Amino acid sequence: MPVPEKSPSRRRAFIADTTALIVFFTATGVLNERFIAGMSWEQVLHARLLGALLMVPVGRPYGVWRDWIMRRARPNRLSQLLWDSLALVSFQVPIYAAIIAVSGASGRGLLFGILGAAAMMLALGRPYGAFLNWVRGMFGLPPGGLRPMSLNS
Repeated sequence: MPVPEKSPSRRRAFIADTTALIVFFTATGVLNERFIAGMSWEQVLHARLLGALLMVPVGRPYGVWRDWIMRRARPNRLSQLLWDSLALVSFQVPIYAAIIAVSGASGRGLLFGILGAAAMMLALGRPYGAFLNWVRGMFGLPPGGLRPMSLNS
């Protein structure tokens, strides 16, 4: 029995969400790993390569998670900022902790790397959400996190 092919919009959503995650967090990850966690450039390279590999299967699930979380946000900036930050921290910090631990961070460096990532992701939650929506737009997709249309509206 032939396997049905993914719809073009599902494929585009996968590519858009994965591209956004890799581009945005490769840049910010380097800054955290080198200057906050104190990792060597070799360890940073290892962490970024491992991170990029892990971001491929994680990009779209994070996009779906974020969209689900963002449905709770109100249209005002503060609500958007809080929910975007919560989505990013709750999904990405545990993954990031594993990445830098496997890449050689330990003890105090691991602790500061995780705390630095959590602080960074709190601060970057909304900028990343806006970047993700922009990338989705570049792929012809709607922004995520919108409340579904109601039959009564």
